Amino acid sequence: MLEAVLLVGGRGTRLRPLTVTTPKPMLAVAGVPFLQHQIATLHDAGVDHVVLATSYRPAVFQDYFGDGSAFGLRLECVEEVEPLGTGGAIRNVAGLLDSGPDDPVVILNGDVLSGHDLAGQVAQHRAHDADVTLHLVEVEDARAFGCVPTDVDGRVEAFLEKMPEPVTRWVNAGAYVFRRSVVDSIPAGLPVSVERETFPGLLDSGASVWGFKQTAYWLDLGTPAAFVRGSCDLVLGAVSSSALPGPVGPALLLPGASVLGSARVHGGSVVGAGAVVADGAVVDGSVLLDGCTVGAGAEVVASVVGAGARVGARTVVRQSVIGDRARLGSDVELVGGARVWPDVVVPDGGIRFSSDE
Repeated sequence: MLEAVLLVGGRGTRLRPLTVTTPKPMLAVAGVPFLQHQIATLHDAGVDHVVLATSYRPAVFQDYFGDGSAFGLRLECVEEVEPLGTGGAIRNVAGLLDSGPDDPVVILNGDVLSGHDLAGQVAQHRAHDADVTLHLVEVEDARAFGCVPTDVDGRVEAFLEKMPEPVTRWVNAGAYVFRRSVVDSIPAGLPVSVERETFPGLLDSGASVWGFKQTAYWLDLGTPAAFVRGSCDLVLGAVSSSALPGPVGPALLLPGASVLGSARVHGGSVVGAGAVVADGAVVDGSVLLDGCTVGAGAEVVASVVGAGARVGARTVVRQSVIGDRARLGSDVELVGGARVWPDVVVPDGGIRFSSDE
């Protein structure tokens, strides 16, 4: 038996308005909720029991995944009533874990798309008889991250806060394997940060903490730009997922989607179920959610168009987000991070919006 905890309690404020009614891990990425890709990754790595640590709109997870049997494993949910941080959330689900004290437990952050070898990380954890094994990824510029130096064998030496001159480019990638007894050692019912409290405390006590160094595909989907990029990369095959509901290629059209006439859809774009792209429109590297419409001659680039929303004829949308059921008239321009909230109506006629306006 191999168990996993998925930390899915975040409110996803940086992704608003997409997360106004939908938890971040349940947003459609490459045609299915992002969490479904993570559950597929866990299943493929041999995990047979998953516990979701939820907080924001917990019923949404239960309604979609049920008991997990449709996804090849057993799934349970625990609601975090008060914010407990990463460590507190992990400890909060301990009562549902069946593992013995020395068994490994996989823990994933619910907003990271990773192509790393999770089964290899578990195997290394077992080989080292480790207390914790962290996936570490090498980044070009580590100043925006807390960095994790290791010795020549890969044993973790420290957890360092963000600094202007990082001592290493290897950073915490948000995928862990814990010895079950470490989960139980986290104080119950209290806010705890694994990064600032649990991991440094383990090092101070002489625990066996190792890094699994593998620079595979890795992306935090916490912003609209990253959300779109991750979806497109899955469709294009830059990172693989057995949950992808179709073949990799320049675009993914879900059941009932229509691309009419001379319209072009490419760059890893997704056209949701029942969505329509009208004649002469261009959709490039974007996510069109279910039931939306892109009008004739419109252009949608690196953007999200919400469920049931409408983009008018000849309207241009670049690096922007349109909320569910919003209505954009004809000849409108949205650029540079503009966001339109759900149900908002933008009238016709040469109007330009950006994130600075």
